[in-house]
Amino acid sequence: MASPGFIDDAVLFSLDVPDSVNTILQAAVIAARNDKVEAEKLFIQAYQADPHCLQSYFALYKFYFYQARLSEAEYYVLAGLEEAASQGGIPYDYALLNQNPRSWDMYANESRLFYLYTLKALAFIKLRQNHLSKARSILNIIRALDSEDRSGASVIMDLASALQEE
Repeated sequence: MASPGFIDDAVLFSLDVPDSVNTILQAAVIAARNDKVEAEKLFIQAYQADPHCLQSYFALYKFYFYQARLSEAEYYVLAGLEEAASQGGIPYDYALLNQNPRSWDMYANESRLFYLYTLKALAFIKLRQNHLSKARSILNIIRALDSEDRSGASVIMDLASALQEE
């Protein structure tokens, strides 16, 4: 039982994260509160410990995004898309997925769902980089691939629409 005032610092990334990687990611999350340099080292260490662990990509692109380091966030988003596509047995290039979106079950496994979430992150990064047309193109592809909006991309779609109206 936790003592009074104790805050549980653990973050649940995924049940699939190897314990060794999870330990490093947890340390990175804690370090991110006070020491961004140390946190970055730890996030990269987690990624290097297992480049097939999708949650390491997630942690890195989120870390860089929150630091407003969008080019670095985009690098790990693209790398995460590539790894998720490989694991999920789908093309890496989302334009290829869009050629016949109904033929891809993006809910078939965690890798494909991760692909959708990461594609949403790419659209959001494009919005933040003021590349509205590119963001909208990506969002249209997500709409075709994710008819149930499991990725929550509709929130980013609404934001893109609001920006279009300005």
